Amino acid sequence: MTEKHLIWDLPLRIFHWSFALTILACWYTSEQEGDLVDLHMKLGFLAISLIIFRILWGLIGPKHARFSQFIPSPKTLINYLHPEKESKTTAGHNPLGALMVILMIVLITLQAVSGLFINDDIFSSGPYYGSIGNELEKIMFFLHHNTFDFMIAAIALHLAAIAYYWRIKKQNLVLPMITGNKSAKQVSAVDAIPHSKLILACVVAVCCIGFVYWLVVLNAPVIEEFYY
Repeated sequence: MTEKHLIWDLPLRIFHWSFALTILACWYTSEQEGDLVDLHMKLGFLAISLIIFRILWGLIGPKHARFSQFIPSPKTLINYLHPEKESKTTAGHNPLGALMVILMIVLITLQAVSGLFINDDIFSSGPYYGSIGNELEKIMFFLHHNTFDFMIAAIALHLAAIAYYWRIKKQNLVLPMITGNKSAKQVSAVDAIPHSKLILACVVAVCCIGFVYWLVVLNAPVIEEFYY
């Protein structure tokens, strides 16, 4: 049996697939009406929780989850793109994958946070709708309805990269994100992480959920409406 090394911790893997499903569900519910619009808003709150978790996990999580370990310098990126180094494998995120992680965090943050400040004039309003000026609301409305196009493009690029690595470079990027393991042929024992820091992840997750609940429920301003 081929020796395996743990590279992707369980909390990161749960985040990854939860994030993907949340984006898909947000897209589907955004095209519907009634109760699904309310669900769309709740999914937005979930997306914010996931983003906060990923940022914190990028600071205190295991080695390959940390931003300090995978955000590439310009030199690292140029070297990775050099033809002579095309076959090189990385234990965690490769430089291009690292840029995609940062891009998706930025895009989803813009998408989810802007949704807090807008309404659809029919079914629902974000918890902070009416708390900022009209000009800022217009900016938030623009961001919420246009950022998603960039998200679709980024997702398509991500899927194309996965297909390229699978078909051309013979590297399966999906399976390790499911099992957490890479074979000894791909990575060495020194690249492995000892465990997934599950207790710490649970504490961080609870804190993230609590913070978002405070943000969108307890701290949400009560906007007085006047009718004439």
